[in-house]
Amino acid sequence: MASNLILLLTAALWGFAFVAQSKGSESLDAFSFNAIRFALGALVVRLVLFKSFNKNRKFVWQPGLVLFIAASLQQIGIIYTSAGSAGFITGLYVLFVPLFGLYLGQKPDRYLWFAMALALAGMYLINSIGGISASFGNLLVLFSAVFWAIHVQLVNTYSKLQSTGELAFGQFSVCAVLSGISAIIWRLNHHQGGILDPVYYRGFSTALLPILYGGLISVGIAYTLQIKAQQKADPAAAAVILCLEGVFALIGSYLILGEAIHLRNLGGAFLMLLAMILVSIPKKMLTETASQI
Repeated sequence: MASNLILLLTAALWGFAFVAQSKGSESLDAFSFNAIRFALGALVVRLVLFKSFNKNRKFVWQPGLVLFIAASLQQIGIIYTSAGSAGFITGLYVLFVPLFGLYLGQKPDRYLWFAMALALAGMYLINSIGGISASFGNLLVLFSAVFWAIHVQLVNTYSKLQSTGELAFGQFSVCAVLSGISAIIWRLNHHQGGILDPVYYRGFSTALLPILYGGLISVGIAYTLQIKAQQKADPAAAAVILCLEGVFALIGSYLILGEAIHLRNLGGAFLMLLAMILVSIPKKMLTETASQI
């Protein structure tokens, strides 16, 4: 139960991060924004969780590489598609996680599959999509959903082998370095002034608040909480709870950006809440209830 509450808090912090990412993309390219926020996250983890580090333990780079690919594809894809489409397609990782789990020998029960169906229907309603047309942006976001699912499975594996601080610092550092290198290459190829352009550095000051939230809260705290929770949580059930970030993104958009909330959005939030409750109920209780019906 404690792991589920931690995952719920993670989803809330990630949901509000959508607002920060949206504002940050107005001033900075995807790679620069991610480089700074993941570097900040790594710094926070190193300062706060320094006691959990074992210098003799092998450095793990795989989760950081996958995190870099997923975050980059999502951030770039949002540029070419609507926020609603991106939100729904990203949430498809709730399906990809158990599918990959089948390959790894994990067997979700029938209640979990039903919860995933509820979560998908809820995401559809929350994002107010009339229809998803094929586009370059949607394709990039779909690929990001695949890598988000891989990341959940990798965290499930490595969170049992490393301390929370070590795994968090490792993946944030790898993601920050790869994003930084990509940002330099991007600037050199697409902007005449490159990284020496004064306008480029003014973008950092303009996006200061989104960077601080994205780095300190979304990365430093939320991703670290994800690792802590997944030490005990089933990866497929964790994916259902984490996809509630869509609900909190809706709340954040309403409170901060002044975007309207419609009845279908509330219906979607209700379905996703039911999905979370379903995966939080102990299996034994579900089985006994079903046998009495």
